[in-house]
Amino acid sequence: MSVTRACLAVALGLGVSASAMAQSKIGFVNSDRVLRESAPAVAAQKKLEKEFEKRDQELQKLTKQLQGMQENLERNAVTMAEADRKAKEREFAELTREFQRRQREFREDLNQRRNEELAGVLERANRTIREIADSEKYDAILQDAIYISPRVDLTDKVIKTLNSK
Repeated sequence: MSVTRACLAVALGLGVSASAMAQSKIGFVNSDRVLRESAPAVAAQKKLEKEFEKRDQELQKLTKQLQGMQENLERNAVTMAEADRKAKEREFAELTREFQRRQREFREDLNQRRNEELAGVLERANRTIREIADSEKYDAILQDAIYISPRVDLTDKVIKTLNSK
């Protein structure tokens, strides 16, 4: 069902005449694209990368350390004394738990910060969309749809406006 037909069906259901519906101005914005491609979104992503770079490097270092310990255990397990092997296995298990804890905290912190940054970008985008709607006299601007005609897609205009601010 096209947007026009869907709007017409809603309008008829609300008792709005087809001629009034034909005069309505409707637009669409792809929020996902705005959150990926706009300058504020790209800047937010770079800020997050810089903010979490050190912790990411620490996790990568810990990953290599764990891989080295595992290879050492596999290679030398048969020649090690039982007590040494058990001590190394215990050390490996403890380091694995520590790695998993740090990795989980890293993901949680990153997701929280990403949500905070994207909320700010989304707020700016919504403000920009409202400004475009007011200045160009749109009756409705949709953000989710199954199909949108390129002639009503305002995404590029929103991204361009955000990039110029």
